[in-house]
Amino acid sequence: MDALPPLAEVLARAHVVSVPLATRFRGVEHREAVLLDGPVAWSEFAPFVEYDDAEASTWLAAALRFGWQRSNAPAVRASIPVNATLPAVPIDRVAATLARFGACRTVKIKVAERGETLADDVARVAEVRRLVGPEGRIRLDANGGWNLDEAEHAIRELERFDLEYVEQPCASIDELAELRRRIHRLGVPIAADESVRKAVDPLAVARAGAADLLVIKAAPLGGIDRALAIVAEAGLPAVVSSALDTSIGLAMGAELAARLPQLDYDCGLGTAALLADDVVADPLLPVDGAIAVRPIVADPDALRRLAADPARTAWWRERLTRCHTLLSA
Repeated sequence: MDALPPLAEVLARAHVVSVPLATRFRGVEHREAVLLDGPVAWSEFAPFVEYDDAEASTWLAAALRFGWQRSNAPAVRASIPVNATLPAVPIDRVAATLARFGACRTVKIKVAERGETLADDVARVAEVRRLVGPEGRIRLDANGGWNLDEAEHAIRELERFDLEYVEQPCASIDELAELRRRIHRLGVPIAADESVRKAVDPLAVARAGAADLLVIKAAPLGGIDRALAIVAEAGLPAVVSSALDTSIGLAMGAELAARLPQLDYDCGLGTAALLADDVVADPLLPVDGAIAVRPIVADPDALRRLAADPARTAWWRERLTRCHTLLSA
């Protein structure tokens, strides 16, 4: 960004919150975040707790850019079609979980979860196909949880459910490239997520021919303009997704999706439906399968209600301080 705001100013504008989830996700039941009351917009700093400071500092750069300056890229749409996101819930909870998203035509199903089997994944995907009917769209997200042979076997088993694509089936770029070669006759596209947002070189996956499309997130890529530049250089279709953000974090994702020249896929920005509470009075929830691109402002009552305890607040403020120091270096 043009100039990094002083640390003292950032800390003075920071509110640490702990938001309960309606459904356990990524092994957690609360989503912690630092909300920043920026001079341009409210923004969010919420890298997952296991990320080191070097990775987390990119998320802070994105939050500061969104809160302190506007993107120069023009918006080309005011509404973003979104998918429902289904965690690894028991079969008897699938319908109720999807109902929280309303009339979304696309469902992203988490697969390859630790402690689960392929049979569990097959049963969950089959239940979603039954619920959404033949016209519904189903995409899978393995978060790199399969090795190469497991991924090939799983996709061959699951492709009968008419998959839109499979996201990050394997962890490495070499595995993704080989997997594409092995399954090309099935016509199941491969999407890259972690191979973009967690990579030293986010364009390596495109150069290696290891993916058919990119899943991009504004925060881990350093902000809207940097994410747009990556998509433009990669030359692949893109899906904008969230990192289980509050409505404030989702607003940044919506602004990114609004600025993509082309948006061929529903985006993973409906995840406010997975929260049991939110930091705004009017959460950015899907309505008729889409979310609006609109300013989002934190609600003072919600900030008080969801304030993290003193120990977690101190932890996040110290983390923010360390990341700000890295950005200042």
